[in-house]
Amino acid sequence: MAGATMTTVNAMLKEIYEGRIEDQKNEEVIAVKRIESTSENVVDTVGGKYVTFPIRTRRNTGISYRAEDTALAAAGQQGYAAVQVPLKYGYGRFRVTGQVMELAETNPQAFSSALDEEMDGLKTDVVKDENRIAYGIYQGTGENAALAKVIAAFTATTTINVDSVQHLSVGEAIDLANVTTGAFTTGVQNVTIVSIVSPTQITISSATAMTDANTRIYRTGNRILEPTSFSDIASPTSVLHGLDPAVQPVWAGNTVSIAGALSELNMIKACDTARVNGGKTSVIFTTLGVRRSYFVLLTQQRRYVDTKAYPGGFQGLPFNYGTEIPIVEDPDCPSRGTAPNTGNMFYMDETKIKKYRKRPWYFSDVDGAIFKWVSGFDAWEGLMKCYFEYGTSQRNAHVLHTGVLES
Repeated sequence: MAGATMTTVNAMLKEIYEGRIEDQKNEEVIAVKRIESTSENVVDTVGGKYVTFPIRTRRNTGISYRAEDTALAAAGQQGYAAVQVPLKYGYGRFRVTGQVMELAETNPQAFSSALDEEMDGLKTDVVKDENRIAYGIYQGTGENAALAKVIAAFTATTTINVDSVQHLSVGEAIDLANVTTGAFTTGVQNVTIVSIVSPTQITISSATAMTDANTRIYRTGNRILEPTSFSDIASPTSVLHGLDPAVQPVWAGNTVSIAGALSELNMIKACDTARVNGGKTSVIFTTLGVRRSYFVLLTQQRRYVDTKAYPGGFQGLPFNYGTEIPIVEDPDCPSRGTAPNTGNMFYMDETKIKKYRKRPWYFSDVDGAIFKWVSGFDAWEGLMKCYFEYGTSQRNAHVLHTGVLES
């Protein structure tokens, strides 16, 4: 029986790996699996790929009550704004050596096992990272894609103090840059995280000095290029989808600093805020610590506490706001703030937000082959990609609580 060839290997990869991407995502992430994915309104134009949709910004004001035989109010109309949002381009690469490729002909089973490690691992990693991106961490210009804040100046050292290491990983290539200008801290572009020393300290591969209090840590090259996050959507001041809330006040998001203990009154206020604006909170995403605080709150009030199953495979503690809203903990939800041991709560109306994309994450085979030879090396590479963006049709339907004390 003939052994595997590159032709049969590529066919196998397309059949086995590509078809399982969606299932992998549904099993491995929490927030983004609930956001509807669609290719509706995604268009190709000169210069890139965009999603376009209109939003309503004003009511018809041509309504009046008058005395007999007096002029009526001038006719009015609905107010609209056009949104055109460029898709963001996400990529993941894997690499195998020529020695591994040799197994395709001599030992197909061993080759398949080696490929499982790389390709399944990459699929898990890209969607896990997408889950981190969906939440975001900070708000404001240049904060998009920031993984952590540098919180203390230092001189000629590889040790850096940060607000949190929650979204940092050993071996990750990072840039340290000014949040506003994007200017790199001297010597800290494309360096590697060598170790996670503590929950607020890391070491990097190149010694540097830092005196800029506005320094952020970004994955190398990612600054301002990652998709929109829930944190971006909830910002009351930042420009979103090309619309400025200073010009369109109805386009302001809702962010409230709790800066203290969790209370049901504050949770009701958040749902009320969304309701007054025409939204309906359908899920509350939060950190493990805030979820524990809610559990303690219910226990103190001698109320029955237990997780409940919701449609879509969700499980969470219920919050009663006329109807039960799931409170779902997620390890990727930002757990940081001006005070220690504080986390965030995202009150989301899932009918008002979508993931726009041309197609799901897939292995690129534009030339008919998933494997590409690495010129000059005895090695081969594969590429995953997804062009997507998170868009909301009603920004003020979502609410973010920050600074909630964790238990």
